[in-house]
Amino acid sequence: HKVLKITDGIENIGGIRLELLICLFIAWLIVFLCLCKGIKSSGKVVYVTVTFPYIVLLIFLVRAVTLPGAIDGIKFMFIPKWNKLLSSQVWGEAALQIFFSTAVGWGGYITFASFNRFNHNLYREAILVPFINGGTSVLAGFIAFCILGYMANVKGMQVAEVVDQGPGLAFVAYPEAISTFPVSPLWAVLFFLMMLTLGIDTQFGTIETMHSALVDEYPKLLRNRKTLFMTAICCVGFLSGIPYVMNGGIYILQTVDWYVGLITPMIAAIMECILIGWIYGTDQFYDDLEMMTGRRPSCLWGIFWKFITPTSVVLMVVFNLIQFTPVSYGTYKYPSWAVVVGWMIGFASVIPIPLYIIKDLWAAEGTLLQRIKTRLTAGSDYGPALAVNCIKPAELLQLTTTDRLDNDTSYQPDVFNEKQNMI
Repeated sequence: HKVLKITDGIENIGGIRLELLICLFIAWLIVFLCLCKGIKSSGKVVYVTVTFPYIVLLIFLVRAVTLPGAIDGIKFMFIPKWNKLLSSQVWGEAALQIFFSTAVGWGGYITFASFNRFNHNLYREAILVPFINGGTSVLAGFIAFCILGYMANVKGMQVAEVVDQGPGLAFVAYPEAISTFPVSPLWAVLFFLMMLTLGIDTQFGTIETMHSALVDEYPKLLRNRKTLFMTAICCVGFLSGIPYVMNGGIYILQTVDWYVGLITPMIAAIMECILIGWIYGTDQFYDDLEMMTGRRPSCLWGIFWKFITPTSVVLMVVFNLIQFTPVSYGTYKYPSWAVVVGWMIGFASVIPIPLYIIKDLWAAEGTLLQRIKTRLTAGSDYGPALAVNCIKPAELLQLTTTDRLDNDTSYQPDVFNEKQNMI
């Protein structure tokens, strides 16, 4: 309440908190400075912003396990309640957590993968990322429940009574616990620096995805104005963040957090599976992967892409919609108009998809069926940017570098794809 000077509801949004506005500006300035040169600049920064949180987590781990009551939190975390496995709510919440923590369906992976070399070992990343993410989640959860057990011990309550979620855990429960530590200012600095670096990393993925998508869509307009365009994006981001730093900004944050991740990334993931598994075709996708890596995927991948994954995600969407409850913040209940606005915000990132499909079909020629068939068929020029990459790695090894350059008349280093020069 001292920091936010929170109002009594979203109906009374209040004024701008100057201190928070300055922090918002500094945060966006940091993001701009890190991204102004594209992946070249952000690629160096992430060495710090990625490793620092792990260092802080390990420090907090050592401290957390020595706290009185930590064992109660550990028991609460690891002792299973088997009857919960029959609850659709548990599976729905688990799906939401996975989509949030791995950022599947948000476009970040596709964006950053586009900067890799053509023959990059993507199988390694596809396996490592989920395992590292899962391990990190367990580590962070372990620390969180140790601290919650400690807070329960201090307050003389049960762990279940002090468990919080969302912003409340990070910005209420953690700081409250840290304030009771010896040398609490040091722990507070470490914790909030960790939160800052995590937030910056998240912004990197979000902003770079938006920036790359629009630059690729309008290359003539934006490719030579990347820094200016990044400036515009960060300015818009700063301006759109102002409502969050008002007295009632926490209510807006809760609304966006409640609805944006509910089903939007899941819808995107379902559509990706349908496009790859059924429209583009798994056989063609296998050929592409073999061309890139020299290794043809197992048919098990196709079974997941076509059947298991989309079916599972559809069930998760259904579960989440069935058990859905309108947004709330503590004991405060939002008015009906705020719930409607929340749904509109939640679907805002999905609505452009059907609109773009309609626009694309409208621009095509022929009957409706002919237009659909044309737009679902890859063009004759579809393929790697470089002719040399059309050769499978196994075949490429049989050629000498001289043979490859002499015989491939279309290979022109001066027009080498920009993204492949990045790394």
